[in-house]
Amino acid sequence: MNNPLQLSLVNFRKGAYIIVEGKQKADFFYILRQGKVQISKEVEIVEEEGGNLLSPGDFFGVVSTMSSHSHIETARAVTDVVLISVHRDQYGLLIEKNTPVAMKIIQQFSKKMRYLDEELTRITLKSSGDTKIDHLFRVAEYYARQSQYNLAYYAYHQYIKYCPNGENIKTARERMGKIRPYSKAVYLDGSTEEFTRGYPKGTMVFSESQPGQELYIIQKGSIKITKIVNDNEVMLALLKTGDIFGEMSLLEDKPRSASAIAHEDAVLLAVNKANFRLMVKSQPQIITRLTQLLSERIWFIYKQLANTQISDPLGRMYDALSIQLEKLRVPISNNAYTFDFGPKELVNMVGLSKVDGNTQLRLLFQNSKLKIVENKIRVSNLEEIDKQAKYYRKMERIARSRKAAAARR
Repeated sequence: MNNPLQLSLVNFRKGAYIIVEGKQKADFFYILRQGKVQISKEVEIVEEEGGNLLSPGDFFGVVSTMSSHSHIETARAVTDVVLISVHRDQYGLLIEKNTPVAMKIIQQFSKKMRYLDEELTRITLKSSGDTKIDHLFRVAEYYARQSQYNLAYYAYHQYIKYCPNGENIKTARERMGKIRPYSKAVYLDGSTEEFTRGYPKGTMVFSESQPGQELYIIQKGSIKITKIVNDNEVMLALLKTGDIFGEMSLLEDKPRSASAIAHEDAVLLAVNKANFRLMVKSQPQIITRLTQLLSERIWFIYKQLANTQISDPLGRMYDALSIQLEKLRVPISNNAYTFDFGPKELVNMVGLSKVDGNTQLRLLFQNSKLKIVENKIRVSNLEEIDKQAKYYRKMERIARSRKAAAARR
């Protein structure tokens, strides 16, 4: 027998704090029924799309609750408010009973993800990114120069398909002809027949700037999400079995903001718009998982944006390592840990140039508790990362307070 959906109404007086940024335990999120709620963050990096004042029908606390991470925002009652309180475990039942609520959350999350991702790209990579369709040619050219012919062939094919009158069409055809014998690109035009698809290691699922009509669920293997910025490949995420990706293009009808590449042999389940609508109603567990993943990504990107506000680049490196530990839920009490990335990726994470990055890496590895092992960063004492990250965050808060005080004089 199914458990009934149990939602409760809670009341807060004007001026009361409902959730507080940094609080570790987040079991409930809220849907505003009556009144107004103000959302704020310790460090306001970018203004929220739609503003920070919430009205009836809006929701808050979902990101931290569904990702099981600490709160990333503070919510305060501007008027007396009535809220619908939803426990994390009730989310699946809420979807079954009220599909529009789930779709509203997912669509707003998708928009927020794209908005925040664009801001992070602008701040850390000193670029606005490029989603124009002819960017496909530059993606192809980059991978051709790297002799990654599976990826180059796929991107050339998409450029020819979507830019038949492009100024580089002749060059693209010539290059495709030359690398064809060395390419094993698959599903160049997707597939309307196969929902379960195999992607050999090093092949492209989709390219940045390409129109998208599907999301994907990883059944086996892993997928890396990358972006070509300033003629350099930046890895944004490494996704594993059970993860979902590609949902933003499906939900918003916008070009892909990044490329998806098989990091190892992978089997994916492709879901188009029609199937997605059916899944929302018939498979709430899939939608719950998608909400959890979107929440995880938004939580992480907020942390990355906050990281950009630490003025000391060495502090940003320690903070970036600390964020990774919290993201992966690695207990600080663990004595040692090896990250699945190396110094080069850490420099990319904090948005430093190669020269500045190398300078800061030398300072970082003066700390005897950090070493490079097989091109990966290894820490012998995780409490050292936590201590250093907290120190630099504290110094930044003090510097901001002093600057604000000086401005008021």
